[in-house]
Amino acid sequence: MKYFLAIIVVLTSLSCRKSPDKAAAAASEEQKNTAEAAFDFTLVFASCNDQEREQPLWKPIIDHQPDLFVWGGDNIYADTEDMAKMKADYDKVAAHPDYKALAEMTAITGTWDDHDLGENDAGNEYPKIEESKKLMLDFLNVPSDDERRSRDGVYTSQTFTADQGSIKLILLDTRSFRDSLKKSKEPMRRYDAWPEGEGGTLLGAAQWQWLEEELNDDSANFTLIVSSIQFLNDSHGWEKWGNHTSEVKKMEQLLQGAAARNILFLSGDRHMAEISVDTEAGLSYPLIDFTSSGLTHTWIDGATEGNVHRISNVVKRLNFGVLGFDFEKNTVTFEIRGEDDFLYERHIQQY
Repeated sequence: MKYFLAIIVVLTSLSCRKSPDKAAAAASEEQKNTAEAAFDFTLVFASCNDQEREQPLWKPIIDHQPDLFVWGGDNIYADTEDMAKMKADYDKVAAHPDYKALAEMTAITGTWDDHDLGENDAGNEYPKIEESKKLMLDFLNVPSDDERRSRDGVYTSQTFTADQGSIKLILLDTRSFRDSLKKSKEPMRRYDAWPEGEGGTLLGAAQWQWLEEELNDDSANFTLIVSSIQFLNDSHGWEKWGNHTSEVKKMEQLLQGAAARNILFLSGDRHMAEISVDTEAGLSYPLIDFTSSGLTHTWIDGATEGNVHRISNVVKRLNFGVLGFDFEKNTVTFEIRGEDDFLYERHIQQY
């Protein structure tokens, strides 16, 4: 009889348990919902969106019900001086039913990179910057009286306010004013860093002056600098801030003297995602560069370079970035997510 009762207990216990897969899925969903419930403001950002490819990430992005979506650059792959072709590329993205649904529910803003400027790795030598700029601003529904319509470049700042606090978004233009890159002679690298004092500018004099003024503002709880190219990862041979040694030093000095609170970088371009952290940036908190790249395609077969600042795995699957802000706790939750809203990486930073 004892053995019979023991068997019944075991069978009852097993029948009440979830399968490992279902249990893990339930735990993951509970974790996700708990985290999102704590966010006072949710921002999603992404980059590298080829209008001719499948676009499976809009639905999971919509599921997060973000307060703001930020384009990080390469919002289309135009690579042309034909403005009719470029407009058609933008129109194709704008007409995608899932993107339209996102645009109807949340604010959208952003900057550009080389492929939506109009030429791979291009800077100020691209001959149709003004025409290209107009099409990008039209795509973002920028009003006719916005300052970007009348001045050079697409850089701007916007402040987004929630009940508990505010976020200042600084959108840089790393294309319109950028001087030439230094080509590398090494077979596995495309570009090398200019020696200090050489290589011209990345942002241009007017944008640098504007940025200094923007960083003197301490009214927002968090300040996000959107740069289409990476700031902290300087190990690879592609486009990056590290190619312009003097400009990096200038930015470091500007950050160290800034009144703005809790500054962090968002970047794209790389066709992969990673989280980089510099604890020796001369700030009272770690400086984070959160890279999300590859809405429609990633560099799966590419070698993964070293990065002394990397604290996450490198994600080479389609991805988007989610930032959840808790103003009371003064924390930001950084998430790299992908198809079916799969969570690849999460990092919580206390400020």
